[in-house]
Amino acid sequence: QKDDDIEEGDLPEHKRPPAPIDFSKIDPGKPESILKLTKKGKTLMMFVTVSGNPTEKETEEITSLWQGGLFNANYDVQRFIVGSNRAIFMLRDGGYAWEIKDFLINQDRCADVTLEGQVYPGKGAEESDKVKNKTKPEKAQKKKDADKNANSNKEDNRATKHREDL
Repeated sequence: QKDDDIEEGDLPEHKRPPAPIDFSKIDPGKPESILKLTKKGKTLMMFVTVSGNPTEKETEEITSLWQGGLFNANYDVQRFIVGSNRAIFMLRDGGYAWEIKDFLINQDRCADVTLEGQVYPGKGAEESDKVKNKTKPEKAQKKKDADKNANSNKEDNRATKHREDL
């Protein structure tokens, strides 16, 4: 029966024990250092937007060049095109995500990179979009809408409408 046991390295990612975190390597001035250590050894995905108005074929070619450059630097990255100007880069080891992000945002045609909810503007971003480390605008808008709905519900928190006395 013991022969059927699966070795620890062959287990799916969600069943593997987490790698121990060495807190001596954490720089308190850089919150990204904590994320790097917690994502080490885990699969991570980042969204990349190509600047301009490329077709899906152009996006395929541009991101293929980026993937080739990362491959030559020994980064294991898979690429999936998800729109006419968007791609997902999937990393087997999330500890390298911030190094890859730095490479991507320095590419001429990179508009932005979204990593762990943070949007990092790239070299190809328009000047109005170059606000450093902005959070996703959709989340902020959804939160505002939720706050508005919560306020309107506070005024009348009953299941039925008021009955007017005649």
